[in-house]
Amino acid sequence: MERPYTWSWVDDQVSRTIADWNTCAVESALHGPRYDPQEQQKRENAYDDALRTVERESKRASRNRAQRLNAQKRVIAVFPRFATFALGLEDDAVHLLADGFLPIGTQFAQWAKRFDPTLSMADTTQACRNAWTACGLQPLLGDRMQITPSILGYSLLYPYSDNYLDQQKATTAQKLDFSARFRDRLCGLRHPPGNRHETAVWAMVQLIEEQYPRRYYPQVFESLLAIHRAQECSIAQLKGCGSLDDAELIKISFAKGGTSVLADACLSHGSLDEEQNQFAFEWGVLLQLGDDLQDLRDDMSCGSTTLFTRAAGARLPLDSLLLQLLTFSEQVATRMDRLPGGSPMFKGLLRMSWRSLILMAAANTPELFTPRFLADLETRSPFRFAFLRARRKRLSGRSGLYKVLFEAFLEAGEVSWEGLPQPERWRECALAGDFSSTTEAANMRSSFA
Repeated sequence: MERPYTWSWVDDQVSRTIADWNTCAVESALHGPRYDPQEQQKRENAYDDALRTVERESKRASRNRAQRLNAQKRVIAVFPRFATFALGLEDDAVHLLADGFLPIGTQFAQWAKRFDPTLSMADTTQACRNAWTACGLQPLLGDRMQITPSILGYSLLYPYSDNYLDQQKATTAQKLDFSARFRDRLCGLRHPPGNRHETAVWAMVQLIEEQYPRRYYPQVFESLLAIHRAQECSIAQLKGCGSLDDAELIKISFAKGGTSVLADACLSHGSLDEEQNQFAFEWGVLLQLGDDLQDLRDDMSCGSTTLFTRAAGARLPLDSLLLQLLTFSEQVATRMDRLPGGSPMFKGLLRMSWRSLILMAAANTPELFTPRFLADLETRSPFRFAFLRARRKRLSGRSGLYKVLFEAFLEAGEVSWEGLPQPERWRECALAGDFSSTTEAANMRSSFA
């Protein structure tokens, strides 16, 4: 029997996850593989070898479209060698990245930019990260990894709604007014959109409705309402909304993260059982905490409050919090291993990605940890922390490699829109406020019913 996602259920899930999180605080030692300096150097050499190849191809990619397409093919060709030596991945994991996640990212980015050419690289990348999370859930839930209309719609709600609620220039009253109208739309009420921003949001909800008719998939829309309410509560984390005690802060963070990936899972599979519910919720909390750690400096500068900004603001070393987060990630991985879907290789790849996210965040904020702890933590990383910091600067920025490659992937050859609406046609329908008469809508009903 499907579990309804009432707010009472979310509260219970938050309390259960907080209890699990608290048990991780008693951990006193780091676990996982160790890497000596020679092994780290070997991996760094492989990393730089691949990076030089990609940089060389990115320079060629700036000439014309044909050369950009050829450069992209050569970049993808060097990826398996990089992943094998630098990341220590087996062949099947390398192929999953090169033939699964990368094409999904290209398809998603192209659809998003063709639907809305004004989307920034940061917004598109943020949305794509969520799409990767949703697609990463599909094998664990017994499904084929693929972009679907609902994954498109939900992932693009992030730049359209999440960022609006987070921005500083909008007043709290404006945010709450939009939030109330958005909640009505998630409930199925069809208010005319009040502006272009709402038009885009309404269009994304419609994508979800076309794949999952409300009467047959109640969990999908309950999960969307759950993340919406959690998002409303998270406004209290922004500057100027008063102080939160530690208990309130952790509840808000866990509800926001847990319901976000719970919605990803529902939109990936349609409905979930109890074991899937708990894993998706806990994975969401883990990703939220990882993002909070990565965004620590930005959050401190804009006045947002998280577990990590509070500790850093009190001039407390983050050693124990990071150790607690690593231990919690292992608990989430143990729950993931109980799911019958997904191969051991796939689950190992996800586990490695979680750990890498945490280690990278520590590498980028060394001043927030004690030297002794940081030195021990660095032995658990395939790369030395100074190396990671240096390469991060080389990859990011206005003219950095990430930007060049992002633009090259957007210009890659035509991708298939099978099972998806044509992005330009969907944009026209959004502006006209009419979706029901499109051929794409009828095709989606038959393809995803």
